[in-house]
Amino acid sequence: MFKTPLHEKRRVCVIGAGTAGLCALKNSLEAGLDAVAYERGTEIGGTWVFSDKMPKDEYEEVHSSMYEGLRTNLPKEVMGYPDFPYPNDIAESFITSHEVLEFLQSYADHFKLRPHIKLQHEVIRVRPRLDDWEVYVWDHVTNTCDPVYYDFIYVCNGHYTEPDLPEIEGMDLYEGEQIHSHLYRKADKYKGENVLVIGAGPSGMDIANHVRKAAKHVYLSHHLAATPNTAFMGNVTQKPDVERFTRNGAVFKDGSTETFDHVIYCTGYQYTFPCLSTDVGIQVIDNFVQPLWKHCININNPTMAFIGLPFNVIPATVFDMQVRFSLKFYTGKVEFPSKEEMLANLEKETGERWDCGYYNRKKAHQMGERQFEYYNDLTRIAGIDNVRPVVHKVMKDCGKKYIFELDTYRNHRYTILDDETFVKTAT
Repeated sequence: MFKTPLHEKRRVCVIGAGTAGLCALKNSLEAGLDAVAYERGTEIGGTWVFSDKMPKDEYEEVHSSMYEGLRTNLPKEVMGYPDFPYPNDIAESFITSHEVLEFLQSYADHFKLRPHIKLQHEVIRVRPRLDDWEVYVWDHVTNTCDPVYYDFIYVCNGHYTEPDLPEIEGMDLYEGEQIHSHLYRKADKYKGENVLVIGAGPSGMDIANHVRKAAKHVYLSHHLAATPNTAFMGNVTQKPDVERFTRNGAVFKDGSTETFDHVIYCTGYQYTFPCLSTDVGIQVIDNFVQPLWKHCININNPTMAFIGLPFNVIPATVFDMQVRFSLKFYTGKVEFPSKEEMLANLEKETGERWDCGYYNRKKAHQMGERQFEYYNDLTRIAGIDNVRPVVHKVMKDCGKKYIFELDTYRNHRYTILDDETFVKTAT
């Protein structure tokens, strides 16, 4: 399986230095591997790096999705890494994006990761060879591109870069401004305007709440079975899905019509891996990345792992568990199942998801409450430490608060007392 002789350190390539990439780098180094993380940006932190930059044209990519005034929708008490929690001197539980970035920087400094991170280095192609990986890295400073060879690949490029836009009749006829939430930055540009926000997930609800403070009126279009609480938003009207756009507004599926000046699509993101060659053996079909064993191991080339594809999860927890899980195999402590066994497991797990109502390929990596079964599975297979029970309890307490208690849920503080218990106090 490996080209590198056993008496030499095996080499690990980490693509990205955000929350997932830093975790993959840190754990790989601790496991005794020779690891390097490539980050195309000028600093670590991935999507948590705020930038006002907008694309110059349709071909330019903007990496960050952060906007002014963003606060987390999970308490910091469950957002840290298992071996590196957020500091207690941060009073609030629901913190700003800048505080998250500072935390990631302190994580990198604490574990002395910076010497192993190459900033402004973009991985532009990854190709499997007989026993290792050929990685072409573009150095943006010297404008050179050279191949480097690795035994293992961690794909940690994030999935908040490529917007997933719906196809709605009349989008090309509508004459107002249309943007995806990926490019939303400040509410003040909507002052005195009518705005349509499409989608009532965490971003849609939060952005609607931000925008309505400046806008004349906000229409919140969604198809949630349970109606979100917008009683505190006096100038927000909930609407069903858009049937079709008109020149200056839309007709909704209940037959009603509205006019507005802007549309903000809060409709999620697509998984994209532009640097991976086709012979890597991975396809993305309707946002279902396959074939993967346990949502992370490339079944066709198991020395490649994808970190952070599951959503509706505790991000750093999932990243950490997936990395520790894969390292058990990469360090030879546990043997991979056969390809046939991994494919059979994928088929079984996918079938169970479809039976539970997750029949849409776009939901193939959605977890929610199932994430804790997933953690149990990784723990059982690889013999790694599981998530503390108190984390599960805090997550159950936080569930769906962004929909039904958006105006108040961030006014609470959580304190972890031990592995089993926590207290919540109002501020």
